[in-house]
Amino acid sequence: MTTVPLRRNRNYTLLWAGQAVSEVGFSTTMIAFPLLVLAITGSPAASGLVLGADAAAQLLAGLPAGALVDRWDRKRIMLWCEAAMAAAVGSLALALWWDSASLAHMVLVAVIMGVCRALFEPAEDACLTRLVPEEQLATAISLNAARSSIGQMAGTALGGVLFAIGRVVPFLVDMITHLISLISLAFLRVPYREVERAPIGNIGKEIAEGLRWVWSHRHVRVTALCAVSLNFFFNAFYIVIIVLANARGVPAGQIGLMAAMLGFGGLLGSLLAPTLHRILHPWVSIMAVFWMVTLLTPLTILAPNGYVLGALFAGMSFLAPTANTTINTHQLLLTPDDLRGRLSGVMNVVVGAAAAAGPAAGGVLVEFVDGTVAVLWCTAGMAAVSLLVTVSPVLRRFPVSV
Repeated sequence: MTTVPLRRNRNYTLLWAGQAVSEVGFSTTMIAFPLLVLAITGSPAASGLVLGADAAAQLLAGLPAGALVDRWDRKRIMLWCEAAMAAAVGSLALALWWDSASLAHMVLVAVIMGVCRALFEPAEDACLTRLVPEEQLATAISLNAARSSIGQMAGTALGGVLFAIGRVVPFLVDMITHLISLISLAFLRVPYREVERAPIGNIGKEIAEGLRWVWSHRHVRVTALCAVSLNFFFNAFYIVIIVLANARGVPAGQIGLMAAMLGFGGLLGSLLAPTLHRILHPWVSIMAVFWMVTLLTPLTILAPNGYVLGALFAGMSFLAPTANTTINTHQLLLTPDDLRGRLSGVMNVVVGAAAAAGPAAGGVLVEFVDGTVAVLWCTAGMAAVSLLVTVSPVLRRFPVSV
């Protein structure tokens, strides 16, 4: 029997399109949030508090969320998350309209957004294998990555423009995007799965079971540790290079372009990821992204302007979708359905922890050493991780298929 192309897969198309719209709205809010806090409070620290509340909520909720995804109906989780996010940003839009928005309200909205994403992402990941056949899973994962890149780039560009039109506008747009996604999800048909109704008090045991499963599988454990290490050093480097570019007088517009090119490279890489996933050995696809980032990082020291920095950043992100497609496809097919939520929850937490710790480390590093030296320190850390990936016997024997 001929497999139906993904573009004709009704359920996958509904999920992809709804989330594409939702992610544009979310990225719009994440750009507008610090601008709003600064406009209302005048405090950069308060802006950091709001964005930090979102990240902290997602991180803290990650492990319990993964366990709940495995015990609850996954479609309902996604529906409730979209409804809650629409209500949260809608309440903020209403408060802005009435000129009564407060810092506490904004922190609460950020926390709700973070918790909802902690629940939604594992639910979507776990549903994916039930919506597309195994032979199309890698393509679906890469298209989801492309969707995220598109949403991030479009939302980032829209956020500032909409905020300039009016403070309430980006949050109103975000509310509408979540409602559109909610309607799209309502028509989604996810194959039925039996869910064991265990007492809620067992949640701790279920989290521990998910952690043990991840740790007991060598390929999952090693790829997670490598990804965490690279994310840590890259996020440290990202802060360092922004500080260095600013110190060298690179205009803010060019620094913004540099950040946008990171998403552009990821988008191009996502479109080519299904092809590269098929023709490259998994070890090669994983190793390539590590060495690409390691080799391009020190070249940023020589970059004369933000345009060259942007090109280097696009190159750094180009191969990441192929490695992520290879790793995520293997993990989802290897993991039993009743553990897929916990797998995603664990991976989101470890990667999120690295993403949070990296900028903090980079900020401390650039306080004590020159920016150029700080870049070289980050390069050294990336090179060490890349060498470990290259010689790892586990990754060399990474299975081509499950």
